[in-house]
Amino acid sequence: MTKITFVSFDGTTRTEVDAENGSTVMENAIRNAVPGIDAECGGACACATCHVYVDEEWTEAVGDPAPMEEDMLDFAYDVRPTSRLSCQIKVKDELDGLVVHVPERQS
Repeated sequence: MTKITFVSFDGTTRTEVDAENGSTVMENAIRNAVPGIDAECGGACACATCHVYVDEEWTEAVGDPAPMEEDMLDFAYDVRPTSRLSCQIKVKDELDGLVVHVPERQS
C-alpha cells in the first residue's frame, strides 16, 4: 500500500490514506471521504473538481500533466504551478508518502 496525505486548504486537517497501486489519487480521496474533492465526472478528466496542489517535494515524482489535463486545469480555481487533477495521478510505489493540498474550493 502507498500512503497519501491530503492536507486541507487551511492546513488544519491532514487525512492519511492507504492507496492501492494502480488506483488514482482521486479514487482514494472519494473512498475515504476527503473533504473538498468533489470528482463530479468520476475521473474522466472532464471537469476540474478533483483539483489538488502537489506538495513541491513531490512534483518531480508525480510528473507533469498531459495536454488534456492542462486543458481541464483552465477551469480550476486558483491554479498554481503544482496544480494537478487528482484523477490523473496514478498511485505507484514511487509515490509512497505523497502529500497533496486541497484548494479552498473547486471550480
